[in-house]
Formats: sequence, C-alpha cells, structure tokens
Amino acid sequence: MKALVTGSAGFVGRHMVAALADCGFLVDGCDIASPISRRDALSLFREDARRFDLVVHAAATAPHRAAIDGQPMNLALDLTLDSAMFAWAVRTRQRRVLYLSSSAAYPTDYQDDFATARPLCEDMIRFDRYNIGTPDSSYGWAKLTGEKLAAAASAAGVAVHVVRPFSGYGEDQGTAWPFGAFMARAKRCEDPFTIWGSGEQVRDWIHIDDVVAGALAVVDADVREPVNLCTGVGTSMIDLARMVCAEAGYEPCFSTDLRAPAGVAYRVGDPTRLFDIYRPRVSLGEGVARAFRSVAV
Repeated sequence: MKALVTGSAGFVGRHMVAALADCGFLVDGCDIASPISRRDALSLFREDARRFDLVVHAAATAPHRAAIDGQPMNLALDLTLDSAMFAWAVRTRQRRVLYLSSSAAYPTDYQDDFATARPLCEDMIRFDRYNIGTPDSSYGWAKLTGEKLAAAASAAGVAVHVVRPFSGYGEDQGTAWPFGAFMARAKRCEDPFTIWGSGEQVRDWIHIDDVVAGALAVVDADVREPVNLCTGVGTSMIDLARMVCAEAGYEPCFSTDLRAPAGVAYRVGDPTRLFDIYRPRVSLGEGVARAFRSVAV
C-alpha cells in the first residue's frame, strides 16, 4: 500500500508518516520545509500523476495563534494548497483522501462567551444553511472552504474523509503552540510564568497519538461525514500551566499578557461521533508526564 502525506515535516504530518509506516504503508512525504526533500506540494499537484491508496493532506501555513491572528494573508496560500490538492485528487483519481480540517472552522458565536458556549458538534457546520456562521480568523475560513472542496471532490468520485482536530499536543511540539511553550517555560523554571490572554481560555487537549490514531480509525471505518478529534474535556490555560509546573516540581507566580493573541473563550468538542469509532487513550495528565520525561532526556 502506498500513502502520500503532505506537510510531512510538520507536527501532525511527521507523526502521521510514522504511524502509516508502522501500519505497513510505503510512505511518500512532501513538505517544502523538510530538510530531506524540500519538495513543494504545489509542484507535486501540478506534475505527479501517481495514484496512492491514501493521501493525507496536512499541509498548511503556521496554524498557531500568533500566525492565525497576525498573518491573515496565509489564507491565500492555504486556499491554494487545498484547491490544488483536491483538483489533483479528482484529476488523478486518487483512491482515498484524509483531509485535516480544524476546530477553527466552527462558528465563533458558540465560543466567544462562557455564558453561551457549548461543546461543538459536527452538525453545527452545515453548508445548506443561509447563515453558516463566522469561523475563527482566516485560518478558520481556509478550513471551512477546504471542507466545501472536500464535498465537491467526494461528489466527483473521490473517497474523502474529513476530521476536525481540537488542541493537539505532544512531547515534540514546537514553542509556537501553547503546550510546547509551556513545556519550555517549565523546563527553564520561569517565574513568573507568562500565559497569553487571561489564562481562563478553555481548550480540548488531545494527544498527538490520539489525533493520528483517531484520524486513521475514521479512514478504516470509511466514515464520510466530518468527525471531531477531541476528548470532550475542557481544561483552561491556567490549569494546564499549573499541571506542567507541578510536573516540573516548582510553584511559580503566574502572569497574564492581555495584549497577546488569546483566541476564543471556550473551545471543547462533542466527541459522540468519534467515540463510536475510537476513544482517546492518553489523558492530559499522562501527556504532560510523557512530555516532561522527554524534555528531561
């Protein structure tokens, strides 16, 4: 079996490559940032006519908070990547595509106010509604449009699976993301320990092992409707910081930076559809412990 992973040098992409290889796939990675190939996905979509048993499209531009809020023109490249990939998949008759969407595609109306926020279920995004709602910044618009492209490719005969990861994290995550940044600050025993925003923002943290295993379970079950990759459990930034510092063995003062990008107030997924296929195995406490052991090495 042959698989292609775009964005193969990124956080999700490199874990997906490893998991597919473990499953017996011959994996071809494609990432302009890769120190090995430095191959541009757009060039592949123009020139490569090979057929794969599975295409995992994880390529995107810097999907972290600072870039989402501070680099709105990333929308142009993300839309170009997604449209080129789906057009190529239809043209070359790819057998199966796994599209990594995002929880950022959900309407922010459900997430901006703690008083009205609620778990996000897949049916909150429906393209047959007059008002589909406003997603989270340009990155959310890109993923929402990508899902529309996914539906078009599906109608054209490609088997497409769409997953919406929530706050993925893991021991090798970069410091541009909250979990990676918190781990680095705890390793340095920073005091005060700075948190972007108020610290009260709630997220649904799902370990990268469960992101990858859950996504591949969706493919194996041949589910053709979008599926949240989430736990259904919300944890605030300040509580995550406390967990990380406790694992590091110190008790700092916590400071907040209200000028820094913070995102929505409450983003927790409804895992009902996922739980019919797969149940996450790594708790947040275990994930923090794993990451700290890895850092300590």
